[in-house]
Amino acid sequence: MIGGVLLVCLVLYLVPRTAVFGAVLLTGYLGGAVCTNMRAELPLWGYVLSPVYTGVLVWLALYLRSTALRRLVRGGD
Repeated sequence: MIGGVLLVCLVLYLVPRTAVFGAVLLTGYLGGAVCTNMRAELPLWGYVLSPVYTGVLVWLALYLRSTALRRLVRGGD
């Protein structure tokens, strides 16, 4: 079930029209991974923050491939 949810989020992220929605869903999914790793008391740098790094990469990649998102972040027209 968890893998299916991740697959749906990934497909939404890869389709250009729904990429922002997919990125938001992936961010929530990765937030759950952070909470799970913290609850299991895993090491901070190796396990807990790796989903954070992945989320940053997801948004960075979306920023680089979407001109509309770049315009929105920069505050331009």
